[in-house]
Amino acid sequence: MKKDLIEEINSLPPLPASVMELDKYRNLNNTNIKDLIPIIEKDPLMVVTILKVANSSMFGFKSRIETLSRAINLLGTNFTLTVAIGYAIQNTIHGNLLAYAVKNEDFIFISSLATNIVNTWVSKIDYNLKNELLLPAFLQEVGKFIISQVIQKNRKSEEFLIELEETKDITHCEKNFTGYSCARITANIFKQWDISPNIIIPIAFTDDIVSCPVEYKIKAQILEIIKILCDIRYPLSDKNVAKALDKVSLYDFDTEHFLNSIDVIKQVLTQNS
Repeated sequence: MKKDLIEEINSLPPLPASVMELDKYRNLNNTNIKDLIPIIEKDPLMVVTILKVANSSMFGFKSRIETLSRAINLLGTNFTLTVAIGYAIQNTIHGNLLAYAVKNEDFIFISSLATNIVNTWVSKIDYNLKNELLLPAFLQEVGKFIISQVIQKNRKSEEFLIELEETKDITHCEKNFTGYSCARITANIFKQWDISPNIIIPIAFTDDIVSCPVEYKIKAQILEIIKILCDIRYPLSDKNVAKALDKVSLYDFDTEHFLNSIDVIKQVLTQNS
């Protein structure tokens, strides 16, 4: 399957102009919503995705969000940019997640959840680090679309799902069936698109922290913890929260801040489900 993975990555189309425009806006640290709205409105489905996220159980705003400008005001510019760029990148791959027995909407949910964890937890560790991790946290599971396509192409979906059920370990199954983890596939996708090393390197080493370059290690550790919490099949399950907590302790992060942050997120989700 390694050859199939490489072929799928090499055949990806270039990133759409909307991603370049959004990234340019982000790099300029522009906070003027009036400059952002026209970029997003060029893609009606991008607008729909942002409104879906704003109206999801993750936030529980008191009234329904009907306009893009209100969504941006409530979600914040950085969060909105992350969702918009993430949507555009996912849409460029044109895949599905049937091999994992989940829908594309589940990807948007767990990616938004990852970003919410960054906003809620990482902001208490380091505010600048929070801003740097919003986008990689949202994007780090993009490789699953390629993995799913290759597994379906090789007619291994049933075997893959059986092993997922038996092991409850997605990374192990990905490596066992394709030779690579999602982290490595995602990193290679982003290399193909010449995306910043600040995004690629922390993602690439989430399943190999020991080998991670020192300057990216904290980012990779945080992304690994978020990946555990945002398991696409069992997000925020008690088992995964416990596994994530073990990593929090191992990497010497504040366990109380971590648990408080997860409690806040779970309470909002429960109240609005």
